[in-house]
Amino acid sequence: MGRKDRHYVTGSIDGCTLRGRLASVADAHVLQLGPSWNCARFEAGDDVSVELEPEGPQLATMSSDVVSALESEPEARRFFEALATHYRKNFVRWIDGAKRPETRLRRIDEAVDALKSGRRER
Repeated sequence: MGRKDRHYVTGSIDGCTLRGRLASVADAHVLQLGPSWNCARFEAGDDVSVELEPEGPQLATMSSDVVSALESEPEARRFFEALATHYRKNFVRWIDGAKRPETRLRRIDEAVDALKSGRRER
């Protein structure tokens, strides 16, 4: 999953869908299920099938110009990867919504600056 401050995931446990955040506990990442997650088909100690994947836009699926900009600024990248899905999607939509190449470049620069400053929105 890489080094990130937070890991937002989506998936299922024995067919019950879930979304959540992995918590760091000691040297491991743990998915803590609270009382609102109530798919009670199993009990403590049961073997279950777990499928998890990162939620939201990931660098591997983004445009190369955006990825290059984030990779050149490690603080911005780390902050971006730690954002909740809707914040990441908003940045990507805003950048991808540019009609002219020069507008896209300006938006990428503005996004990286915002992320370096710790702002979740532009």
